[in-house]
Amino acid sequence: MAKDRPTPTGPLAPDLRILERRVYRGPNIWAYEPAIHLVVDLGVLEGYPSDSIDGFTDTLLEHLPGLRRHTCSVGRPGGFVERLVGGTWLGHVAEHVALQLQTEAGHDLRRGKTRMVKGKTGIYNVIFGYVDETVALAAGDLAVRLINHLVQAQEDFDFAAELDAFLRRAQRVAFGPSTSAILEEAVSRDIPWLRLNSGSLIQLGQGVHAQRIRATMTSRTGALAVDIASDKNLTGTLLAAAGLPTPKQESVRTRAGAIAAAKEIGFPVVLKPLDGNHGRGVCLDLQSAQDVDKAFDIAKDQSRSGILIVESFVTGRDYRCLIVGGKMQAIAERVPAHVVGDGEHTVRELVNQTNADPRRGVGHEKVLTRIKLDAAAEKVLADQGLALDDIPAKGDMVTLALTGNMSTGGISVDRTFDAHPDNVEIAEEAARMVGLDVAGIDFICPDIAAPVRETGGAIVEVNAAPGFRMHTHPTVGVPQFIAKPVVDLLFPPGSPSRVPIIAVTGTNGKTTTSRMIAHIFKGLGRKVGMTSTDGVVIDERLVIKSDASGPRSARMVLMNPRVDFAVMEVARGGILREGLGYDRNDVAVVTNVAPDHLGLRGIDTLEQLAAVKAVVVEAVPKNGFAVLNADDPHVRAMRRKCSGEIVWFSMQAPGSPIREFIDGHCRRGGRAIFLDPTDRGDMIVIQHGRRAMQLAWTHLLPSTFGGAARFNVANALAAAGAAFAADAPLHDIRQGLRTFTTSYYLSPGRLNLVDVNNVEVFVDYCHNAAGMRALGDFVDAYAAQRAGRADLGRTSRIGVIGAAGDRRDADLRELGSVAAAHFDVIVIREDVRLRGRRPGETAALVAEGVRSAMADGARCRQLEIVLDELQAVGHVMARANPGDLVVMCVDKSAEVFAALESRTHQAQAGSHSAGTADPDLDPASLTGAAALSGVAAIDRALSEPQPIEDVESADGPADEDG
Repeated sequence: MAKDRPTPTGPLAPDLRILERRVYRGPNIWAYEPAIHLVVDLGVLEGYPSDSIDGFTDTLLEHLPGLRRHTCSVGRPGGFVERLVGGTWLGHVAEHVALQLQTEAGHDLRRGKTRMVKGKTGIYNVIFGYVDETVALAAGDLAVRLINHLVQAQEDFDFAAELDAFLRRAQRVAFGPSTSAILEEAVSRDIPWLRLNSGSLIQLGQGVHAQRIRATMTSRTGALAVDIASDKNLTGTLLAAAGLPTPKQESVRTRAGAIAAAKEIGFPVVLKPLDGNHGRGVCLDLQSAQDVDKAFDIAKDQSRSGILIVESFVTGRDYRCLIVGGKMQAIAERVPAHVVGDGEHTVRELVNQTNADPRRGVGHEKVLTRIKLDAAAEKVLADQGLALDDIPAKGDMVTLALTGNMSTGGISVDRTFDAHPDNVEIAEEAARMVGLDVAGIDFICPDIAAPVRETGGAIVEVNAAPGFRMHTHPTVGVPQFIAKPVVDLLFPPGSPSRVPIIAVTGTNGKTTTSRMIAHIFKGLGRKVGMTSTDGVVIDERLVIKSDASGPRSARMVLMNPRVDFAVMEVARGGILREGLGYDRNDVAVVTNVAPDHLGLRGIDTLEQLAAVKAVVVEAVPKNGFAVLNADDPHVRAMRRKCSGEIVWFSMQAPGSPIREFIDGHCRRGGRAIFLDPTDRGDMIVIQHGRRAMQLAWTHLLPSTFGGAARFNVANALAAAGAAFAADAPLHDIRQGLRTFTTSYYLSPGRLNLVDVNNVEVFVDYCHNAAGMRALGDFVDAYAAQRAGRADLGRTSRIGVIGAAGDRRDADLRELGSVAAAHFDVIVIREDVRLRGRRPGETAALVAEGVRSAMADGARCRQLEIVLDELQAVGHVMARANPGDLVVMCVDKSAEVFAALESRTHQAQAGSHSAGTADPDLDPASLTGAAALSGVAAIDRALSEPQPIEDVESADGPADEDG
């Protein structure tokens, strides 16, 4: 029974509706596999479980009897029906109906779950698996419409018609039998695949190992070979030159030429298009010039080039020999479309009975094709003295097509093990002569079991991209598993199909960690593909500039044929929006989990945020690794979600509880990376079991600025742990860390140092309170290093700070409060994208935090607001004195860095006198709110209304660094 039934809030009404749709194309927060996520609102139906609606269950089962087999949480067939009878909410019913509709379309699916949205009565998350996302989304829509119809009949809703339209739509986007057979074989070998278009163009494998197929044409199918096979005249010439049995033939363009060629070759003849396929336009057994004249237009209509082939008519049975990689793999006898008389029904009725076979469909959608009753069929009947409404005698075979093609309604009989060795050799030689890796050789001969050189017969055609369904689903005989040799051709046994994938996530530090890992493996000679918040990088070249930390960018990297190693920065937004862009990662790295992006997309707590980040850990296979921050309790808890081995990293000192925890892990044979304090400084140590290996001094790593940047020490630990888990040699890890710098050209926007007229300026992307604490600690440590320099007099620390407008008010205030503890002067700016806030609103909230800290005695003594980022940069640089330390936390690091370099070059050229700012950035040129300081700027900005923005990049919101 449905528990805790709410009191109905209104009369029964068809109130179920879909509020939101999401398509997860990889592991996600709900499932390890691709899934559809519908957010539905039950409305008044929240008060009406299934057992409270008269006739609901019975009518639903009449429409979809397959629901009786659903186990649901009961765990046995019929379990879902028990839930219906006992009472379950209609969101749960929608999940099962969507699954069953996909099953009706031929997709075997059983995965689904329904959960109420916390704190929102009547709102449910409905999740179910899918094979094709367009079919699944249509199934979800139809499920909701059906349920509403069962609640209250809708006059404009005819479920039978809707179901038929749904199934036809599913058939249009479904893979054909040939493509499906290859994909099933690839999946059985753990070869990943990706659909590249709405048709049958598929990528098998990843990166440098990728191969492509379109139906049965592969990456190894030569374009020249396809051209030869498409030219039947040239094919015949080449086969004849090799001494293979072929019919006499001649190419023609005109009706008169066709008649003349037929007379020269000798009747009977065949007339067919030079470039035809699937038996279209092929006219057989033409006995006279009049027959050729009548057939000319039929063949001409199917010829793209206008050229026709006249060839001698070879009598016998029709056989298709499938050659893969030069070897015969299957042979099928093709029997033309026909019916067998029963003495009672007409030809038309017999055809309808035959087409009712569930194995028959339209085109290539099913294993057999429906027989068409067209003019050509009527002519074939007339040649047998019959019409569509005649009743054939019992046992008479009535042929309805001249060719045995499956596409014209024919059937197949497996004859793979009946073929004579001489015939097999002839077919293999024909494929080699044309040059096809996968070829269909059409034989006409009395019996494939006897040598054609003795019994007569010939090769009448060589086909590129031959269909597989006559072999995989013969009407009579044993199915042949011919997809195996095709996949063997593309991926020989033992060859790899995947590139190693390291996924990096966390609130702060993931971009720098990703760059460190990529730098290490670039030093190993790998062609590294990397996604990050800056864009997509292929072998150190930025090929796409955008926020590329989402799943679409990950798929772009895995499609690139140069990539042999992938490093993926994975953001919270991409996981929530689409899941991961791949099925698994070999190594997962989680740097930390801190308050950021809370209050967005239903993520309101750190625990929920950690669950999102943990998706990359859940995507680690049994032979993979998760590199986790042992110092963060939320990250530490992720170890329970990992199927592979854990590699811990920690900044804690020896003897601390965390280090004791790590020591116990290593004593059990585990891996860890940590700091070993010595008189000379901190040494990075990698430990595997009882074996400890020294890696590098932290103060000698350029990215740490003499050890002052502790957050980059932590990033180096994470990067080294990931590289060690991915089998990088120790000396290459050491060399990679020693040569990685935070220069703008190697790590743009992450602690880039530039000297502008004797003012040291750091450019960074810090945008949340946790990152500001770490950056502030660096500022304190770096200032302490500078304190002993005689060339520096009294100096100030100046900070330019800002945050995205979609952060919570409390988070913005906390950012300002933390910054006030480390800077003497703070200038607050705003992003161009305001994320739904008015100009100045975000800055006002940050300023509140700064003022609150100043009132409590924080270091900051001056607060200014310059909303435009570049104008804030110019304002700060105009007031900075030589020796000052400036830290700019910016959104558009490229533009800021260009402005700073411009000032440096101008100063060097002597174009500016001391203390004069760049005219483009001079505060005197500022107008409006940007030129004001303190409260006045905020008041002026808040008085001007601003429309809410919803700007997203190719992978999602511009700020997806969470």
